[in-house]
Amino acid sequence: MNQDLLMQLKGVSKTYVMGEIRVEALKESSLDIYRGEILVILGPSGSGKSTLLNLIGGMDRPSNGDIVYKNRHLSQASDQQLTQFRRHEIGFVFQFYNLISDLTAEENVALAAELVKNPLPTREVLSQVGLEQRRDHFPSQLSGGEQQRVSIARAMVKNPTLLLCDEPTGALDFQTGISILQLLKQTRDTMGSTVIIVTHNTAIGAMADRLVRMRSGEIAEIIVNESPLPPERIEW
Repeated sequence: MNQDLLMQLKGVSKTYVMGEIRVEALKESSLDIYRGEILVILGPSGSGKSTLLNLIGGMDRPSNGDIVYKNRHLSQASDQQLTQFRRHEIGFVFQFYNLISDLTAEENVALAAELVKNPLPTREVLSQVGLEQRRDHFPSQLSGGEQQRVSIARAMVKNPTLLLCDEPTGALDFQTGISILQLLKQTRDTMGSTVIIVTHNTAIGAMADRLVRMRSGEIAEIIVNESPLPPERIEW
């Protein structure tokens, strides 16, 4: 596995304060993230995995600790700097697609392309995800798997360094889910993006270069997988 260090989380924690209630969503945690790896963050609901993903993606700031990305300290970044980080470095893939309903597949992807200076060609990316013939369809005219492919194309078109996927197969049937995992691996292989998948599905951990297991708001263990399974051999 490529050991080119991309990001470091150093003793980060996140506490949400709601009135008199303090919720410790993430306890002190440290994690190194490498360029070009597939990292799966695994844990049940409430384990802190989505909080960790939000910190990695610059959607939230840690209450304590430091996040260093390419020698930049994101913990001390301004709102504007974090916006630029998300815009230019991060591609997001969500469980429920988050597509704009009155835009076609091509328009959804083209909108993301407008956010960055050097996007990939929109139609080329749609072709890569197998939707060349569906580019003029609206989300309501696409299956769940096709909508997720548009979501991945929207993230890919920015040519991001980090592709962050929050339960990307959670709303899909098994066969469609496997095809989405194959597409994510293909994205890593062809574009060199670091792919981080957050899931509660333990089977998906088999495709990871490294597996982060979370429990009760903290990292319980980090497992290096010497022989990741190809997605088509995963079963659940």
